[in-house]
Amino acid sequence: MTSVAPPENPSWRDRLLAWRHRLIASPHFQRFAAAFPPTRGIARRNARALFDLCAGFVYAQVLAAALRLDLFRILADGPMTPDALARRLDLPPDRALCLLRAAASLGLLTALRDGRFALGDLGAALLGNPSVAAMVAHHAMLYDDLRDPVALLRGTAAPTRLSGYWAYAGAPDPAGADEAAVAPYGALMGASQALVARDILDAYPLARHAHLLDVGGGEGAFAVEAARSAPELRVTLVDLPAVAARAGRRFAEEGLAGRATARGGSFHDGLPTGADVVSLVRVVHDHDDAPALALMRSARAALPPGGTLLVAEPMAGTPGAEPVGDAYFGFYLLAMGSGRPRKAAELTGMLRQAGFTQVREHRTRRPLLVRLLAARAP
Repeated sequence: MTSVAPPENPSWRDRLLAWRHRLIASPHFQRFAAAFPPTRGIARRNARALFDLCAGFVYAQVLAAALRLDLFRILADGPMTPDALARRLDLPPDRALCLLRAAASLGLLTALRDGRFALGDLGAALLGNPSVAAMVAHHAMLYDDLRDPVALLRGTAAPTRLSGYWAYAGAPDPAGADEAAVAPYGALMGASQALVARDILDAYPLARHAHLLDVGGGEGAFAVEAARSAPELRVTLVDLPAVAARAGRRFAEEGLAGRATARGGSFHDGLPTGADVVSLVRVVHDHDDAPALALMRSARAALPPGGTLLVAEPMAGTPGAEPVGDAYFGFYLLAMGSGRPRKAAELTGMLRQAGFTQVREHRTRRPLLVRLLAARAP
């Protein structure tokens, strides 16, 4: 392992930064800052932030337990006493109270003055987002893969569970995966895509287009929402053969068989032509740079002059949501064994390299979940 020596003549900014870090690291200064009125608030916020980083796994497990026990749905009709909830949850009263207080401390529940518990704002929001529950359950695999994060970073860890879960990431022949292999992740991807589909379509309405090609569209969550939003729009979805078969059945169930079709295949073999807009919804960040660029080039080749490519995914460096892209997705994709989060500027550069022009970001309602770039084919 190589190390980088500090510069022989550090700048005054470097020296000032080093002095500041030595000061903050001093236990004496930490005690002083916690007591001194002008710095007390900052010191307490920093202490809370540091503790939250240490305790984050426990907070996540409180949420997981509440979801597994269906706590939020039980409280959907109104507040209940701890004893009544203990019976409904099939938990000893003292342990039920432990869960209820923990959930209330995280904003998932509200502790009322009369001793009852009601939904908190976050718990109520979860009722309308079943995809969150699916992701929380899925995180059990991620936690296993992050058991030794240093081994994962060094590439010395055993094969991860996530690399086996996502068939297209770890399988030597992804196109040969059968339906049993793709069903779990197809359902998860569909649930999580539903969470962002409306945000994408609000930011970029598709009524201006005639034909959408949804690449890597899974079981059709985004394609179905796109078809509903633009009644004249034709839709073609491309994914692994077993995944496309499931999407085709969903199109039929939704009454869209007349204008939505699903095709099995790989972008390595080229994409079907005829669409004037191509969508890559949370697809690019699943691929390393070379295949990601090849995917963009395949999309460019499939589009007519003036056609549009939409790239929608969480992005690194999103203001106010930096940990989502750089920490969560950075380590998730590392465990998956393929891809990385990219900044909007990086994606813009890759799109231009693939032959697109006039790359523009369209503002979405929840950029921490999805941002959207639209690139025009010249």
